[in-house]
Amino acid sequence: MKATEFLFGEALNIIVNQKFSRHLTAKKFDKFMFNRLSEDDSHPSKTNHFRYLYYSSVLNTVVKNLDKQNYSKKSIEKIIKIVVDDNTFKKNTNPSERSEKFKSQYGNYPPGFVALSPTQRCNLNCTGCYASSDQTTVPTLSFTTVDKIIGEVYQIFGRRFIVLSGGEPFLYKSEGKTLLDIFQKYNDVFFLVYTNGTLITDEVAQRLAELGNVTPAISVEGFEVETDERRGSGVHKRILKTFQNLRNAGVPFGISVTATRKNCDVLLKDDFYDYYFEEQGATYMFQFQFMPIGRGKETFDLMVEPKKRIQLYKAWERLLEEKRYPVADFWNSALLTNGCIAYGRMGGYLYIDWNGNIMPCVFVPYYEDNIVDLYSKGKSLVDATKSLLMKRGRQWQKEYSNSPDYNYLMPCSIRDHYTNFRENIFTKETKSENLQAEEALIDESYYQQMEDYDRELKELSFKEINADSINV
Repeated sequence: MKATEFLFGEALNIIVNQKFSRHLTAKKFDKFMFNRLSEDDSHPSKTNHFRYLYYSSVLNTVVKNLDKQNYSKKSIEKIIKIVVDDNTFKKNTNPSERSEKFKSQYGNYPPGFVALSPTQRCNLNCTGCYASSDQTTVPTLSFTTVDKIIGEVYQIFGRRFIVLSGGEPFLYKSEGKTLLDIFQKYNDVFFLVYTNGTLITDEVAQRLAELGNVTPAISVEGFEVETDERRGSGVHKRILKTFQNLRNAGVPFGISVTATRKNCDVLLKDDFYDYYFEEQGATYMFQFQFMPIGRGKETFDLMVEPKKRIQLYKAWERLLEEKRYPVADFWNSALLTNGCIAYGRMGGYLYIDWNGNIMPCVFVPYYEDNIVDLYSKGKSLVDATKSLLMKRGRQWQKEYSNSPDYNYLMPCSIRDHYTNFRENIFTKETKSENLQAEEALIDESYYQQMEDYDRELKELSFKEINADSINV
């Protein structure tokens, strides 16, 4: 083990296990992160600044929750093991041996992780759900297929991080097995599970604590009023009980929130974040802005307006700078990831839905390959990374991120550059995930509204970036 790795792991272990040395060691570790990221000349200084603030914010919430005894020893030690094996803060290190092997064999690095929705089934019926989930007979991937996908991510991609979504992941069952069986089999893989939280009973929470390699990201829409309005009466109270179950068991958990025109003002106020981080003990928060797919005015009525999106970006900056809350916005936090993370790029991901369709992103409902079909032909997930749709997307990412016109407030290939997506990324072989996505392709008003949105956002974000440069 290299000296840097040893010191890195030792510091984290002291923070976790030695209460009286925790805060002093955390301060030293924070300085270590600052120095490492400041020395990283592979990214712009602004990017390094916000990467530092984000990691520092994660450290801040971890220390707070350790002080409150909200984590089990097993869960936090599993996280440390995976973090220590990561290259984030190690100077002059190359990607893992498996990643290098993958590149030499296939010509590019593998994605950083895979997001998988094993079932469309859900016990809620949320307004505007991108998954259009319900409790009736809906598509579900076989356990054999799910097992094979995760095995390939681990063995071929060399990755140890999987995101699970849905539908409701905790409703998944196939061949007499559930996701708990997956968590147990791949006990050195860390799973982030997007869930509505209503099925995490005390018994399930205790099981997650025993496994130690799972963190649930629980969906809310704001406070009780906003959450129940979109997710159903009484849902927020059930979520609060789940928070209690997870805290008692010692399982780190986060919050997932979809920003819409209805709840945007709530997400601009500090009391929302104070409530979930300080009172409920969340470790992290992800925000996803509502993505309109399909025909109909109602889809755009929920979409966050460009001016509000800029306000959300400013709020994100302030939350990191002043509150040290680890919030990441899928669109507004592109500084953390050097732009769009779709299309299976290095450090990015692919998304596989309940039908096995392999898409560039959860919010790009179009695909060329299906994992079940690939497996039936003796192929693998690797073959999906080589489709024309994926290649075009990665080429756009590369050209855009290196362009003088790069705009970190407009990172999304489909939401923020819709015309380019349709003209230069979408292919003749590309298929729609569902009817709504198919309708969007033939609806002229949808095309026009997306173009208008992008044009307004470009103008507003240009002003914001210029003003920010002047202030700096």
